[in-house]
Amino acid sequence: MPDTKTTDDKVLKSEEQWRRELTPMQYAVLREKATERPFSGEYEHDHRAGTYVCAGCGNVLFESDAKFDSGCGWPSFTQPAVESHIDEERDTSHGMVRTEVLCAKCSGHLGHVFPDGPGPTGLRYCINSAALKLEPK
Repeated sequence: MPDTKTTDDKVLKSEEQWRRELTPMQYAVLREKATERPFSGEYEHDHRAGTYVCAGCGNVLFESDAKFDSGCGWPSFTQPAVESHIDEERDTSHGMVRTEVLCAKCSGHLGHVFPDGPGPTGLRYCINSAALKLEPK
């Protein structure tokens, strides 16, 4: 029986398989909802053109032309590449109410979205570098 199952466009893997396939930081962020230290991520100051995909399953998440420097310490985007590729959930951890952003395909934790971004959306998708892989154009 294969370790990876795909049902209704969802990727389902055992925790053992996730641990084998992801780096320790990727596993902590994507599977355990950890947050990398601010200003420490690989893509925080990366300005290359390309598409950011989920480090867990390759789902297309953000385009580089939606990326902006928010000064918050994590890569920030004004909008997802495809709305249906992300899920949002209410997050009340750490004594705050926030909107968590998840990969719609593998349910991996990506970061949070805040209503303080620039136009045209007014949103700031604050995303952990460890949850992303850049496919340069």
